[in-house]
Amino acid sequence: MALTNKYTTRTKKPEIPSLIYGKIAPQATELEGAVLGAIMLEPQKLAEVLEIIQSPECFYSDANQRIYASIRRLFDKGTRIDFMTVCEDLRKNNELEMVGGSYYVTSLTRDVVSATHIEEHARIVMQKYILRELIRMSGEIIGEAYENSSDVFDLLDKAETNLYEITDKHLRKNFSSINSILSKTIHEIEQQANKKKT
Repeated sequence: MALTNKYTTRTKKPEIPSLIYGKIAPQATELEGAVLGAIMLEPQKLAEVLEIIQSPECFYSDANQRIYASIRRLFDKGTRIDFMTVCEDLRKNNELEMVGGSYYVTSLTRDVVSATHIEEHARIVMQKYILRELIRMSGEIIGEAYENSSDVFDLLDKAETNLYEITDKHLRKNFSSINSILSKTIHEIEQQANKKKT
């Protein structure tokens, strides 16, 4: 089933690990639920999550993808984010039943005590997505290599381009350079030192 809206133009990709290796793709659906539940409990934490998870397709579960897309829509409209507004948005978009109804959405908030570890959970969700993308892209390269119809150097270029896309799209945005971290730390130390003098 294809998901199409402002945030996703995703067509469900074949599960390469299950097709080739008989294994389930890397996933952390409980942590996906924890991230979504934490956002609905403490909406101000969404900013931290957006730094890590840019797209709903980073979630493995189709229901969780739809819920995250709903949260993004509400955020863009400046609407308060909680389980009731998310349910209403999903209802308006004829997706509430697709995600398991209001019961599933509210269960996400019941399973979360606080949003303390939301950043760590979001990073794990993102890591699982990157693993799935690596497996999918590798599967495509393996398939083309077995077909023996592509030029070997074209295939190498494709593999390199695929890896670059993953790195550029998902990794570089999530890590600050050491210079920016040092600069920020030095600035904070100087501010603290100046406060002590006054």
